[in-house]
Amino acid sequence: MSCEYSSANPAASKSYGDLVILFKDWRAFEHPPLLNGAPDYTAATFEKRHTEFKTLQSRLVSMDTAGWSTAEQVDYHVIWAEMNGYDFNYRVLKPWVRDPAFYKSLWMARSDVPAHEGPTHHGTTEIWTYDFPLTSETKTKLLKELEVIPSLNEQAKGNLTGNARDLWITGIRDIKAQSANLKTIRAWDGIASHEELTQAIDKAIASTDDFSEWLEEEGKSKTGPSGIGRDNYTWYLQNVHLVPLTWEDEVMILKRELARAWSALKLEEHRNRALPELKDANSPTAYDAMAEKSAKSFLNFLEKEDIVTVEPYWEPALRAHLGSYVPREKRNFFLIGMHYDARPLYSHFYHWFELARMDNEPHKSEVRRGPLLYNIFDSRNEGTATAVEEMFMDSGLYDDDPRVREIVYIMIAQRAARGLGSLYAHANEMTMEEAGGIHSEYTPRGWMKTEKELLIFEQHLYLRQPGYGTSYITGKYLLEAAMADYARIQELNGQEFKLKSFFDQLNSIGNIPIALGHWEMTGVKDQVKYIAEQK
Repeated sequence: MSCEYSSANPAASKSYGDLVILFKDWRAFEHPPLLNGAPDYTAATFEKRHTEFKTLQSRLVSMDTAGWSTAEQVDYHVIWAEMNGYDFNYRVLKPWVRDPAFYKSLWMARSDVPAHEGPTHHGTTEIWTYDFPLTSETKTKLLKELEVIPSLNEQAKGNLTGNARDLWITGIRDIKAQSANLKTIRAWDGIASHEELTQAIDKAIASTDDFSEWLEEEGKSKTGPSGIGRDNYTWYLQNVHLVPLTWEDEVMILKRELARAWSALKLEEHRNRALPELKDANSPTAYDAMAEKSAKSFLNFLEKEDIVTVEPYWEPALRAHLGSYVPREKRNFFLIGMHYDARPLYSHFYHWFELARMDNEPHKSEVRRGPLLYNIFDSRNEGTATAVEEMFMDSGLYDDDPRVREIVYIMIAQRAARGLGSLYAHANEMTMEEAGGIHSEYTPRGWMKTEKELLIFEQHLYLRQPGYGTSYITGKYLLEAAMADYARIQELNGQEFKLKSFFDQLNSIGNIPIALGHWEMTGVKDQVKYIAEQK
């Protein structure tokens, strides 16, 4: 299957309209053709289509962007980064070859960022998008999606020829979890009574179980590293995720943030030593009361203190994720803090405000309207969600209970520790388990030692998706740099800095990398120029 392009003449591509046409052609191409009803990730098909990809790249680089607005040039860079992402996956990352978790098809919940975290195939079944009981139309749609699973699982056995041991062994968990989720769905009302659906689910279960067994058998011979190496990591960071840093820069930044978070925590503990210790919610009733109080306090603070414009859809977006009581012995890192005071995590749930904006106020640019490919949004979404935890704190969110500030610094330390571990894993200087050791040992109060599934999930994700594990801290760093330039320029122009204006402008430009957002919000292009110079 070949991609049908528009008749735009590359030599004459000088208008932004030509870029939009190219964007549509590029996104149409990026979806692979089908093989036996499933997306085709075979080596032969990638080779066959590579010339078409190079034609798309040529159309992009031949464009003359002189005279375009900054926003239009930003869109150009987004497409440039996405094409680099495709190229990098083709040359280096090869998730369809190295990463069994790439073949996970069933997704039970929406991600808290614009797309699923980590490499994801193009034929997924998004259970969270369905309303149950199903209508005849949605039954037909679900049936068609479920039928992809056996075909793709079979194709995967031919595609997965890589030797990345950590990715391989840990990825088996994802495939086994898919089988368990399929069995759960089969028992739902409205499913069990539908013979055609139950047959499709049974086939998907049998195929997934068979795939798991095949992976376990093949895994016995896997001995190779899973990281992509320092040089590849830096190229990917700069040319795909548009982060103007190197592997070495990120190590330095994360070490600095880890030390800063630990020392700030100890200073907070000293300052608060005469205050009573925080008490966790110890029952469902206590948790619900605490969550309600936290949600109201958080939203009221954002609005009354002129932090950001609180849109009508923000409160329902937050209330859908207030959480529920979990016994102490079952709490993971985030749930521990959440049971003391939910506001630090609700600050990170800025994610859900951003997704609600995508749903309710789609961006006017077609390039930015949907999720950027290859998790290119990570510095923006994860970086912002992490940055606002501290920014809201420093703006006075916890003036009513200073001990909550301690939770914020614990969360920063955890993000720095886990990201640092992921850097060493990608440099192949540590195994995934050793990287998890940094993650666990350098998180304060032993909060990463209570529930091991989160540790495995996070380090596995960061090994699968280069740059993601560090994006929380480096994205925070980049957002702080953007705020600094924004404020500095306003001061030079004799204007008053208003936090609300900064965040409102940040929200308005969409889920694009912070380096591009910095440029669009301030006119300062230094970071983008740096990236261009590293080509």
